[in-house]
Amino acid sequence: MPVSFATPDTSPLPLYVIEADALAAWLDGQDAPTRAWVEASGFAGGLGTALMLPGPDGTPVGALAGYGSSDARARHRFPLAGAIPGLAPGSYRIASGLPPECAATEALGWLLSGYSYGRYREQGGRERTLVAPEGIDPRRIEILAEAETLTRDLVNTPASDMGPEALEAEVRALAGRFGAEVAVIAGEDLLSEKTYFPMIHAVGRAAGQVPRLIDMRWGRSGPMLTLVGKGVCFDTGGLNLKPGGSMGLMKKDMGGAANTIGLAQAIMALDLPLRLRLLIPAVENSVSGHSFRPGDILQSRKGLTVEINNTDAEGRLVLADALAYGDEETPDLMISMATLTGAARVAVGPDLAPFYTDAEDFAGALADAAPGAADPVWRMPFHAPYEAMIEPGIADLDNAPSGGFAGSITAALFLRRFTGQAARYAHFDIYSWQPKPEPGRAKGGLMQGPRAILDALPQVLDL
Repeated sequence: MPVSFATPDTSPLPLYVIEADALAAWLDGQDAPTRAWVEASGFAGGLGTALMLPGPDGTPVGALAGYGSSDARARHRFPLAGAIPGLAPGSYRIASGLPPECAATEALGWLLSGYSYGRYREQGGRERTLVAPEGIDPRRIEILAEAETLTRDLVNTPASDMGPEALEAEVRALAGRFGAEVAVIAGEDLLSEKTYFPMIHAVGRAAGQVPRLIDMRWGRSGPMLTLVGKGVCFDTGGLNLKPGGSMGLMKKDMGGAANTIGLAQAIMALDLPLRLRLLIPAVENSVSGHSFRPGDILQSRKGLTVEINNTDAEGRLVLADALAYGDEETPDLMISMATLTGAARVAVGPDLAPFYTDAEDFAGALADAAPGAADPVWRMPFHAPYEAMIEPGIADLDNAPSGGFAGSITAALFLRRFTGQAARYAHFDIYSWQPKPEPGRAKGGLMQGPRAILDALPQVLDL
């Protein structure tokens, strides 16, 4: 399905959104054949149900979409999207029943419900399109859907076609569409005195494609926003090799990069009045004679030394060098996004995007924005007493504290050590994967956090 709304000249069918307790009242206003058809079908307005309404010759003249109860809707991000599979292919317009305050969210859910990943297998079937409901900004909704489509495609693409080289190509293509500038530091240049990113090099040096730092800039004026996305295109765990069952989804270990790329696309498409910088350390954590080892002490761009106690805790290493680099320009807001820890999934599950920040204004703006953006986030603490857990004694920092407690918090504390100049810093420890299909959210790669961030930016950066 194209990520766009239908035009009214497509002769859309009227779609009546029916709450379960409002069905009787709606039927009272219909003619006898319509009442008989609905009653005979057993349609009761349940969430996720749909019913086509036939005309005298049997061709559809409209449709009903069950909207359930408020309790049922609270369990889903995009409740109306659950009814779409029950509709006949074609174009629709909302005729009645959709609360105005829900129109933008449900319109976005409709666009996202058409997503399918078709790079390797042709996706057939006719589309179910929607005329933009009244009272929404249709182009903004389309931009949000386009950004999530890009993010999902990037995450869903296997590492055979989405290694560091391909990720760089995606950023260059994005920059070309919006007139942004891209610089890349790769391979042994990461170790030069002028461009020094030793931890990015160490993590990626064992792979077939050389590690690199991708640096995209857009915008000439306004506050500065720096996005840093973890671009580990595949993670074997390194010498601390993952078991097979844990390696199967590691194509998504660049989900942080994918989310920041999607967010960057939305910012540029909306032409927000700010200066945008996107930093992506793109590597593969592979196994070879060049792999970094447990027990190694790594230098970092910031000058802090890091003891390696687990080569499978590599994402924070590449992020640290990139964060230190971004921090040198003292941005007004710097955000890192990463599929960083299993501990975050244990804490909040796959549906919430946990984040860390000391910036109270940004935390408050996110809390305000997330419900309306249908993009739930959850604040986690930079808990100072745990700082000792990331200080091993032999080096400045430990990349993988023993014991397993507070793994997401200690990872966030580790990253915070590489910031300090930015006016505000926030870290998102996301999953970026939908484990099972939900309305508007196909199984697979997922955007988590960018819509809430996007809606919070005007308040935080005074845009």
